Amino acid sequence: MGLLDGLLREKVVLVNGGSQGVGAAIARAAAREGAVVAVTGRRTRPGEALVAELESAGAEAMFVRADLADAEQAKAAVAEVVDAHGRIDCLVNSAGLTSRGTLLDTTPELFDAHIAINLKGPFFAMQAAVADMVARRAPGTIVSIITSSAHGGQPFLAPYVAAKAGLAGLTRNAAHAHRWDRIRINGLNIGWTATEGEDATQRAFHGAGDDWREQAAAKLPMGRLGQPDEIADFVVFLLSDRSGVVTGSVIDWDQNVLGGLD
Repeated sequence: MGLLDGLLREKVVLVNGGSQGVGAAIARAAAREGAVVAVTGRRTRPGEALVAELESAGAEAMFVRADLADAEQAKAAVAEVVDAHGRIDCLVNSAGLTSRGTLLDTTPELFDAHIAINLKGPFFAMQAAVADMVARRAPGTIVSIITSSAHGGQPFLAPYVAAKAGLAGLTRNAAHAHRWDRIRINGLNIGWTATEGEDATQRAFHGAGDDWREQAAAKLPMGRLGQPDEIADFVVFLLSDRSGVVTGSVIDWDQNVLGGLD
């Protein structure tokens, strides 16, 4: 992808869940646009590999090992970035759990796991980031990767939808609460996207073969799955001043239209 004009030049950006998939694409795009980038993840090896890649391209980057299902680790990750760079300007909540469960077969343990990673972690990461911005009386931006399934979703996504719909509500609530602090908070309801995580999910839960992407693409209006780098450019735009005063928006980044019927 080409340069968007250095939209995040000298901004300190933390991408939670940034070591693979959409999160890694966002980290790459933010670095390309001039940001100092921090990424979190549970696995050290891919996180450090991504940081090495970004540094080799000339960016300043760091990896923070954190299990974002743990609220204290989510807050500590923000604190580590602030300690290293003196501030946090932008936060992206990109970590997600997509394991399956229906209303009837979801256990309390599975439900709690979804709430922890898809809602609780983002809540407390946002709390820590906003606290730093407010303390410095500085503007900032936050973008959460949500899902188009937050509108209802498939029956096998019950705990996922419950948690992500909560994140959509949190996005609007926090945006309203901190608009006078000049902190803009938005979300993306992304549709079906080709990522490593989605590949693993399709194989583990749906018995998909090597051609599942081609079969899925044939069923979609645009004839292809969404791509992480496309989402990343959109996120960079929302994080940047170029997106103006937009806040409290949960944007459907999808090729299906909510409410549209054939």
